[in-house]
Amino acid sequence: MLNKKSIDDIQVKGKKVLVRCDFNVPIVDGEISDLNRIYGALPTIKKLVANGGKVILCSHMGKPKGEAKPELSLAPVAIQLAKLLGQEVVFAADDNVVGENARKAVEELQEGEIVLLENTRYRIEETKNGEVFSKELASLADIFVNDAFGTAHRAHSSNVGITKFIDTCVVGYLVQKEINFLGNAVAAPERPFVAILGGAKVSDKINVIDNLLDKVDTIIIGGGMAYTFLKALKNDVGMSLLEEDKMDYALEMIDKAMEKDVKFLLPIDHIVAQEFKNDTPFKVVPRGGIESDWEGLDIGPATRERYTNAIANAKTVVWNGPMGVFEMENFANGTKAIADALANIDATTIIGGGDSAAAVNQMGYGDKMTHISTGGGASLEFLEGKELPGVAAANDK
Repeated sequence: MLNKKSIDDIQVKGKKVLVRCDFNVPIVDGEISDLNRIYGALPTIKKLVANGGKVILCSHMGKPKGEAKPELSLAPVAIQLAKLLGQEVVFAADDNVVGENARKAVEELQEGEIVLLENTRYRIEETKNGEVFSKELASLADIFVNDAFGTAHRAHSSNVGITKFIDTCVVGYLVQKEINFLGNAVAAPERPFVAILGGAKVSDKINVIDNLLDKVDTIIIGGGMAYTFLKALKNDVGMSLLEEDKMDYALEMIDKAMEKDVKFLLPIDHIVAQEFKNDTPFKVVPRGGIESDWEGLDIGPATRERYTNAIANAKTVVWNGPMGVFEMENFANGTKAIADALANIDATTIIGGGDSAAAVNQMGYGDKMTHISTGGGASLEFLEGKELPGVAAANDK
């Protein structure tokens, strides 16, 4: 069990508090097109403001690779934050991130006021965890709060390096929630515990499957990765996605599941299509019945029923990766069926970031899930049982 100090464990009144947020939001024509990550940061910011902290926010956006690229400036984020918080957010426009503007803005901060620094990746040292930049960031503050789960699996200056130069380093509410659900629910789940894994590739989920086989009662496999398992079991998969070099591994996992008495469910029918696009002929075929010039793009109706039945009695469910090409309407029904099943059971339902989070939100089931992770790569590594540098760097309770 992970037990890290959070903002509830410290006094911030009159102190300068640097918060690493995840404001890596999509910007189209100067406007932010998806506010989810900004909404995610609000509880921590509001708490620090209410408790009289002098709040300094920082984040990366995109991949400017050490150059000041105007289109990747956090200026629009400051405007949006001010609207949502109902108070001024001073934007410290500094290509150097910690330059004269930033220092002046921080110097003038009063209790309960907020400054936002420029994109941390304007500095090439950020992603290299450079000591000079880490020290500069640390020099602005008395306390460090990491509330950016999306980058917790990377050791950068603004989330790990900085902790070497500030004594009080805690997690914000967003990261705390991720630890509670992804870390602790998986470590000590209420049973039956079901893991649903989809997405394109087995190779992306190898370590997740391996780690979860020691913990779950049932594993459900869908998406493109299912065809590697099915081919390994001598089923015809036609033109479906296939990682031939992972077929031995697939068989190993099936054997391990049998040894551990874990139910390992694979599709029993498929929605197959002639081309990889929505308006192409498609049909339902049984397992092993995919013709050589067709490809599987979703789980079939019998599989949907089998999977939803397997979920019905679960008490803890972790889902990472869609069941089919959910972006195309004709091949979204498998993913939709899983989302609907999870929305209607009495269980802790945890969606592990990335495509599954996008699918659940897009289909309107977001508010029916117990927890939707904010980090794709970070949530996968958490499910693999890895230690995340950004979480590990915070003070223990």
